[in-house]
Amino acid sequence: MPPPSPKPASGAGRTPRTALAELLAGNRRFVSGQPVHGHDVTAAAAVASGDQQPYAVVLGCIDSRVPLEAIFDQTFGSICVIRTGAHVLDRAVLGSIEYVVGQLGVPLVMVLGHERCGAVGSAVDTLRTGERPGGSLAYLVEQIAPAVAEVGADDPAAHSRAVHRHVLRTVAALRADDLLAGPVAAGEVEVVGARYDLATGQVTLLEQ
Repeated sequence: MPPPSPKPASGAGRTPRTALAELLAGNRRFVSGQPVHGHDVTAAAAVASGDQQPYAVVLGCIDSRVPLEAIFDQTFGSICVIRTGAHVLDRAVLGSIEYVVGQLGVPLVMVLGHERCGAVGSAVDTLRTGERPGGSLAYLVEQIAPAVAEVGADDPAAHSRAVHRHVLRTVAALRADDLLAGPVAAGEVEVVGARYDLATGQVTLLEQ
């Protein structure tokens, strides 16, 4: 019988050492074939240990409430996952997607946003107050800001509308990428946008 499911991890009151211990304990459960979150190394990892043949790449947010393999109920080797704050594109992300599509033959790219996104919230706050965040968070805000500007930062629904708009802008940028535009135009690859509902777990495709 597998061990009881632990409570969701929380950063509150944890030290770096206890956080690392939690991760390693989870890996030991995983390797021993006694996972509590549905991923069994004996059934899936070994099968997928040869050449990878994923059928999709999902670009999502780093939000801990949106674990992409879990919300799509996918196993080892089935999807490639890329996560950045508010699924912001940079050269590394673009290169990764180009590789997956060009070298692995993946036919589907999904951009997945979600409501109450913290990075989008930071962009909305920046445009409302004019106070620019420090560090590299400023880069994230700069990449999201055009979506916020398009919907209007002072709109009461700016956050939700900006999430939607930012997904569509990301989809458009990927479809226009030099190495993706050809396969997209030929119908060999599709780039779609979607939104994840934190409360229900449902993914909804967005109209371009």
